[in-house]
Amino acid sequence: MTEETELNRQAEFEDPVPPGPSGGVVLLIEDDSAIAEEIVGELMARGFDVRHEETGDAGLTAALLGEAHVMVVDRLLPGMDGLTVIETVRQRGIRTPVLVLSALSAVDDRVRGLKAGGDDYLTKPFAMEELVARVEALLRRPDDTRSTKLRVGPLSMDLIERRVWRDGREIELLPREFRLLEYLMRRPEQVLTRSMMLEDVWQYRFIPRTNLVDVHIGKLRRKVDAPGEEPLIRSIRGTGFLLRVPD
Repeated sequence: MTEETELNRQAEFEDPVPPGPSGGVVLLIEDDSAIAEEIVGELMARGFDVRHEETGDAGLTAALLGEAHVMVVDRLLPGMDGLTVIETVRQRGIRTPVLVLSALSAVDDRVRGLKAGGDDYLTKPFAMEELVARVEALLRRPDDTRSTKLRVGPLSMDLIERRVWRDGREIELLPREFRLLEYLMRRPEQVLTRSMMLEDVWQYRFIPRTNLVDVHIGKLRRKVDAPGEEPLIRSIRGTGFLLRVPD
């Protein structure tokens, strides 16, 4: 059986998209009323509590209250611009994860957004499913991303020695497979889209038509989920993949 045939066979048994988390407070700072209305409606339907502000000054005031779990900040805002809002929040010691929204897609623009203190960057126009997935990933990310050792269920990873084990069984990974698994382990139980992986693992700044992610996930799955072991890497129909944590 070829790898492509195997991937197609696996797709027939993909899991349905799980419901989003509840209880997370999202602060949206966006001046485009049409975009804001769509974002608010989608996030609230997923169980989030959304606070919306239309200007940078009002957004900063709301952000400094420290009540939000995630901030979604448009880069170009009336009054104080979005990057200044983020920089000010970081200077005040607030570590709330921030997703930057912008119509500016050049690499330099992305870099400026991240250097200002943003944790993720999404260019307009975007798919609403993509925004939700990124918000969920930020909401559930580990508090300490500087740790040199990761552990998710039966998986453990040493980032210094570049070694991985499952219940004591060492898993030999190629460099790209290691980076892909690290990406999954830092976001357990998160639905991660193919475009997120292409941007964050492969560093693509455009989304090509390719099955690159599926091929690498297929190879990684065969190494992580050996015969007789409970599958950890799951496919989510029409969306992407997640690394599940066994009960």
